[in-house]
Amino acid sequence: MAYVSVKGGERAIDNAHRWLDEKRRGDPGVAEIGVAQIREQLSLAVDRVMAEGSCYDPELAALALKQARGDVTEAIFLLRAYRTTLPRFGMSQAVSTKDMAVQRRVSAAFKDIPGGQILGPTFDYTHRLINFDLADTGPDTKATLASKPLADQMPTIASVFAHEALLETPEADPADGSEPYDLTREPMAFPAGRDQRLQALARGDEGFLLSLAYASQRGWGNTHPLCGEIRMGNVVVEFQPEELGFPIEVGEITVTECQMISNFEGSAERPPQFTFGYGLVFGHNERKAMSMAIVDRALRHAEVGEAPAHAVQDEEFVLYHSDNVEASGFVQHLKLPHYVDFQAELQFIRRLRREWQAARAPGDGLSEAAE
Repeated sequence: MAYVSVKGGERAIDNAHRWLDEKRRGDPGVAEIGVAQIREQLSLAVDRVMAEGSCYDPELAALALKQARGDVTEAIFLLRAYRTTLPRFGMSQAVSTKDMAVQRRVSAAFKDIPGGQILGPTFDYTHRLINFDLADTGPDTKATLASKPLADQMPTIASVFAHEALLETPEADPADGSEPYDLTREPMAFPAGRDQRLQALARGDEGFLLSLAYASQRGWGNTHPLCGEIRMGNVVVEFQPEELGFPIEVGEITVTECQMISNFEGSAERPPQFTFGYGLVFGHNERKAMSMAIVDRALRHAEVGEAPAHAVQDEEFVLYHSDNVEASGFVQHLKLPHYVDFQAELQFIRRLRREWQAARAPGDGLSEAAE
């Protein structure tokens, strides 16, 4: 039997595109969903697309979700590709999360954490039962609780330990004034600094990081921390133009920040204290921020003198495979023509079969030994 390539060309591709548009639109008798509806009512999906697309633009993220028919990874790919077309005119100042206008803030380590526990909008205490009332698509007449940010400043987990120095001090800015590693313009390099690792994790695939964090907690990573603090709210983004010489506010973004704390028994250079893993992502995305913090702590094994023994502690394995755009492309490229590769493998298998059959033909040593 002959194996030949299927011919189609541009006409087949154009037809596939038109069919895709029809499938995306669905039944014309059903009202088309708008970008504003996606942005406002599917906000967690929008936040994930922005985080892993590494581009903060809710409108574009919602549009990408609509174009991708709800395929989050495809939408991330679309936003990431668009991001590469944008001009870059500078680098913002580091955001100050201690000045966050908090909407949600909880700690699993402290019952009475300074500033209080702020439950905010969360699924944590819902019953996970389908709410059939949501099937009614008419106007919402129910009264809602206005989401008002709390105080401009709320104590951080670091301030709780400050008087005893029980929590390690976060890394300071480089003394030489060098800029952080820019993963969007420079290729992955190893060994990776923590700035590069955090960038890769921040836009890494949520599911992949969640699985690694889960594995680490279950014993394949030596990290089973406590959630010291997780907070979600708005932070100010500032930019300092060269002609002004001082920073100006250019906008606000919503972020989720998490610090996971783990025991450290001390070494010759460092006293016993809590170490931490850090996660910070665009939007309201606690599962991703928590997973990121757990994996960050696992990747810091060398800093605290731990021997790497698991995949989650291997920075090359984690960082190379956490990017869902890269991973999706590498897997899905297998759908594209590989005719030459297949023909080569086909000839190879045929030759091996002939040799295998010849070795077992009547009269050879194998047959006589069997008799």
